[in-house]
Amino acid sequence: MYLTAEKKKSFFEKYGKSNTDTGSPEGQVALFSYRISHLTEHLKRNRKDFSTQRALIRLVGKRRRILNYLKDRDIERYRAIIKDLNLRK
Repeated sequence: MYLTAEKKKSFFEKYGKSNTDTGSPEGQVALFSYRISHLTEHLKRNRKDFSTQRALIRLVGKRRRILNYLKDRDIERYRAIIKDLNLRK
């Protein structure tokens, strides 16, 4: 599997407060970004996989909602995570 428990812990350790802090918006955005990139690569190879396409669209929406929440609460944390993950906005 492409996303192991150790890989998840490393995302939350790097972007969250600790490796067990799975609720931090930064950690969730980092994890979603990794999953989005993986699904994007899958869809480049499998154009007609519409269920994966739908899952990708839902995941992008989830990430956008979390980023909007973070922007409303703390703009500095929002700017930091955008810069770290090289997201456009």
